[in-house]
Amino acid sequence: MKIKSILVKSIAVAAMSVTSLVVANNAGSNTAQAAIVQNDASVVTVNYVSNNSISVYNNYENPVATGQILASNTSWKVIKTAYDSKGHKWYDLGKDQWVRAKYVTIGHHAAATQTQTTAPASTQAPAQSQTQTQNTQTASNTSASSYTSNASGSEASAKAWIANRESGGSYSASNGQYVGKYQLSASYLNGDYSAANQERVADNYVKSRYGSWSAAKSFWQANGWY
Repeated sequence: MKIKSILVKSIAVAAMSVTSLVVANNAGSNTAQAAIVQNDASVVTVNYVSNNSISVYNNYENPVATGQILASNTSWKVIKTAYDSKGHKWYDLGKDQWVRAKYVTIGHHAAATQTQTTAPASTQAPAQSQTQTQNTQTASNTSASSYTSNASGSEASAKAWIANRESGGSYSASNGQYVGKYQLSASYLNGDYSAANQERVADNYVKSRYGSWSAAKSFWQANGWY
C-alpha cells in the first residue's frame, strides 16, 4: 500500500510539473495583441523635424508606406488610436491613413519657430505655418481675394450640401478652432477669413484629401464630418 501510495504521489507531482512548465512556456511566449483602443486625441501635430516630414502608412498592424508624407508643424484630425503587436502607438487620420504616435504631439499647435527640437503623407489639408513672413501672407491674401471656385454641377451641389451641414452656409460661423462656411481649422486659413480664401482653401482641402466634393460628401454621410 505504501509503495502504491508513493507511486501515485510521484505521478501526480510529475503531472503538476509538466503542467507548470506548459503554463510557464505559454506565459513566456505571449506577445502583445494589436488592437484599436479608446481614442485619446482629436487632433495631432507632426513634430518630426529631422526630415521635416513623416510617412503615412496603410494600417497599423502590418504597415506599408503609402508614399504620402505629412510636413512638420502641420495638424491633422484623428479618427482612431491603436497599438500594434510590438506596443507601438498609432493614429488613424481617416480612410486607413496611419502615422506613428511618436512622431506627433496631441493637440493643435502652431509652429513657434522653424527649428523645433522635438525628435522624431497626404490627404488632409495641412495647417499653414504661422512663421511665414508678412509679405508671404499679403501675397497669399491678394491671391485669395480673386479666387473663383471651379466646382460645377454635381460637384457644386455636393460642396453646397457640405457647407449647409457644416455652417448653414455662413462664412462667419465659428466653433472653437473651426471657422467659416466649411468649418475649416483657423490655421488652414492663415489669418485670412475672407469668403474668397475660404473657398480656395476648402477646394484645396477637399481635392487633396478626397479628390472631389462628391467623395467628400460620401465620407461626411458615413462619418458625420469631412
